[in-house]
Amino acid sequence: MTVTGPCNAPRVVDVVALGESMVTFLPSRPGRLADVPSFDRGIGGAESNVACALAAAGHAVRWVSRVGADGFGDHLVEAIGSYGVDVASVRRDPARPTGVYFRTAADRATAAHEVAYYRAGSAASVMAVGNVDLAAARAGRVLHLTGITAALSGDCLALLRELTAPRPGRPLISFDVNHRPGLWRGTDGPRVLLELARAADVVFVGEDEAEVAWGVTGGPTAIREVLPEPAVVVVKQGARGATAFAGIGEGVRDGEWGGAARSAGLRLRRDGGRAHRLRPTPAPAPGVAPPSTVTFVSAPAVQVSAAVGAGDAFAAGFLSATLRGLSVRDRLRHGHLMAAAALTAPGDLAVPPTRAHADRLAALDDQAWETLRLGPGWIQTLEGADEEVRTP
Repeated sequence: MTVTGPCNAPRVVDVVALGESMVTFLPSRPGRLADVPSFDRGIGGAESNVACALAAAGHAVRWVSRVGADGFGDHLVEAIGSYGVDVASVRRDPARPTGVYFRTAADRATAAHEVAYYRAGSAASVMAVGNVDLAAARAGRVLHLTGITAALSGDCLALLRELTAPRPGRPLISFDVNHRPGLWRGTDGPRVLLELARAADVVFVGEDEAEVAWGVTGGPTAIREVLPEPAVVVVKQGARGATAFAGIGEGVRDGEWGGAARSAGLRLRRDGGRAHRLRPTPAPAPGVAPPSTVTFVSAPAVQVSAAVGAGDAFAAGFLSATLRGLSVRDRLRHGHLMAAAALTAPGDLAVPPTRAHADRLAALDDQAWETLRLGPGWIQTLEGADEEVRTP
């Protein structure tokens, strides 16, 4: 049952994640899909991965989506709900199935990696303004979206445009570009992703995908120049680390939000539920990035078990630290730590480190952070036993 507030409005949570989740079949051994004899069932979906990681980290989170009225839909709702995510706003479609996919054990970045999607015509692929719970989607301090949803159908794209449009009461919009060329029909994908990213408040984008999608080859600064509107742009640079651009005077500290919402002078929530009005600020000239603080944080060395789910985990860690009002440096560090938890676990989802453990590691001095080494099981390291996670 959904907990509601006045006039039966959905309860306001920390984060709402909207998007498709699928049942994932993970190979029992390495090899081609044609050669793998059996698979283990799991769950996968960029938005639900973020939701589960944030809920496991102690935040109030809601997942909004559609699944089929079938056993796989039952499994998704139960599995995601088991992380503590509010799944009451997930709607069931009796006429369309829940999406599934199979993948190999090989790293996504290698030629040996195979993925077989069975999501065409799925219940989530027809998400639209008229068939999802918009009130529940908007009842969060943060609404997390990705470019994957926009690629599923015209109705899904219209839904994202509705949710990202400037309007009174709009939550902070977090947008992970998640460029998946194979999902797009025609050549509109890059243009649409740029449009949605420029409408968001916090944007996550990989340096490599910005080059593929938009032809940007000048590194993080060049990426910021094509995304001048968002208050925060986080450029993921693989194993090297990540760079965050936070607009000066955009009010991104202490729970105040910026970007498109700030420029519209919207009333937004901050910790404790107190509402306040942010003063409008002039929009930058087209194609000109606003003055920003620039923060780079290297990624710790990680002994990788499976290179899946790290990007979603990074977004969850960054958003968690943002909700807590931590510094930009510590937001990036928490993103890296959450990603490391995913990289050192076999599936898309991993148990995150406790908040105290992550805070202790994020507070390391620069030299100690640069020498951090994380392997499987590091999240179970006892507090104070730093030598178990840092090796020469």
